[in-house]
Amino acid sequence: MIKNKKKGELIIISGPSGAGKGTVIKELLKKHDDIWLSISCTSREKRSGDVPNETYYFLTKKEFEVGIEENKFLEYATYNNNYYGTPKKQIKEKLDAGINVLLEIEVQGALKVKELIPEAICIFIMPPSMQELKKRLVKRGTESKEKILSRFKSAYQEINEITNYNYVVVNDNLLDAVNKVESILTSVKCRVDRIEELDLNTIEEEIHETLIELER
Repeated sequence: MIKNKKKGELIIISGPSGAGKGTVIKELLKKHDDIWLSISCTSREKRSGDVPNETYYFLTKKEFEVGIEENKFLEYATYNNNYYGTPKKQIKEKLDAGINVLLEIEVQGALKVKELIPEAICIFIMPPSMQELKKRLVKRGTESKEKILSRFKSAYQEINEITNYNYVVVNDNLLDAVNKVESILTSVKCRVDRIEELDLNTIEEEIHETLIELER
């Protein structure tokens, strides 16, 4: 009688650095081949372990600004003095083809996308506590004390935007966090605005026929 809409879902996942959103996403993608992870563009320098065209599309600041002028980004924002942006063309193509698209983006960008696409599923990944967040940032051992302080201050600002998201998942245990994200995506499929009626006339006819049978 009813079926899910053919257009793909746009899933936005954000969270402060150190909350573990990248790890949650990695585990989610291992279990779901029907979700396509959008690769963002950035003007930041490559880090150890970065894989061009997989971690990010790395652009120079000038190349990024040309892309902005040509309206090639669904959204873009500056974070720690670097540009980050979401390429527009691929996302539209995937959604129109019925493929679910996942965006891992900063809060500024997420709010811009939500303005453009209100039906997007916005999920915020939270650390279990700010003390735990500090421990995770320090444990990385890859950044200076000043950089850690900057990230911690950014985390505070990002968490203040939590009410603009649809869902919050606390990443205390990785498996639990992934399960909660999966539950959110499953529940969204059951929302009335995510289904379409095949044929109201057919449904009414079936109801009428059933009532006749019951009254016999």
